[in-house]
Amino acid sequence: MKKHIFFDLDHTIWDFDRNAEETLNELYHTYNLNELGLQSCSDFILKYTENNHQLWADYHLGKITKEFLRAERFSKTFIELGIHPDSVPNQFEDDYVSISPTKTNLFDAAEEVLSYLQQKYTLHIISNGFKETTLTKMNLSNLNPYFENVIISEDVGVNKPNPIIFEYALNKAKASKEESIMIGDSLEADIYGALNFGIEAIFFNPLKKEKPGDVKKQIIHLKELMLLF
Repeated sequence: MKKHIFFDLDHTIWDFDRNAEETLNELYHTYNLNELGLQSCSDFILKYTENNHQLWADYHLGKITKEFLRAERFSKTFIELGIHPDSVPNQFEDDYVSISPTKTNLFDAAEEVLSYLQQKYTLHIISNGFKETTLTKMNLSNLNPYFENVIISEDVGVNKPNPIIFEYALNKAKASKEESIMIGDSLEADIYGALNFGIEAIFFNPLKKEKPGDVKKQIIHLKELMLLF
């Protein structure tokens, strides 16, 4: 019988891409990037999103550091869009990191679903996000009341899919594997991380990516959880 539900945060509850898009639209105008040679804000956002997703995939697996990710994602984007390295705005990353976590766009019906689930289960977060930004997102989006524990990989010392972070989370929740289930958007970090550790997992797949055959459960919309639990 399930008693504990562990959620990923970014791209699962907190709408990372939508919040990033809002922030980058603001910074595009703040930095007058059209004068720098970037004529299309949408192209800039598209290229950044592509680079950021790949760098985060590498970060999940421990291939790169937090510092490398932050130093690389915008410089790589600017350069790939034809901007000379000497012209890349130095403070752009810092401003993005300051502004983006203050955005509060959640996936559709997130609060309704969390309120429903909280009445029946104990809810927790397991996030690979950086500590300071994760805490800001949780606070400003009013998510803290829904969750008993917020486990952040920087505190544990390893990222999902490393089994150590799942072991840490279960110990903190005083939960067994059989009582627990993980919900997240990353196949590598959330789903295979949980399954390989020995707990069930539900793939949150709003973009309707192809689901691997060995992943048994998926949802497209968070409200589906109200039918499953």
